[in-house]
Amino acid sequence: MPTPIPYLSFDGNCAEAMRFYERTLSGKLELLMRNADSPFAAQVPPEHADRIIHARLALPGGGYLYAGDCPPQMKHAGIHGVALTLNFDTVAQATAVFESLADGGTVTMAQQPMFWAKTWGMLTDRFGTPWIVNGELQAVYASA
Repeated sequence: MPTPIPYLSFDGNCAEAMRFYERTLSGKLELLMRNADSPFAAQVPPEHADRIIHARLALPGGGYLYAGDCPPQMKHAGIHGVALTLNFDTVAQATAVFESLADGGTVTMAQQPMFWAKTWGMLTDRFGTPWIVNGELQAVYASA
């Protein structure tokens, strides 16, 4: 079965966001293609030439995060109804990433112990991306 890959949409600040995620998540930005460098360059309004048509960030452990700036013919609506969840092996790792993502953003649930993890928290970063960060997952049992 294929692994789902989140594809984030931005309104002109995709390059900045993806470079931030590269540093914060210890990833490797493999692709950051501007409209001007794409096969569609001739069809893009000049004011959108530097916007990102596609970005690919490789994450430790084999995951990916894709993104792009909203196409010129579409209105950017932000990210609604979903959050990206990160699970870390240690509380220290989770705390460091949570604090980095929260810088300039909005914490919606401060980090705290929860029955499924030794720590968890929720935030929306300065680029409008909602995150849930877990540290040291714990076994959860439920009756069927």
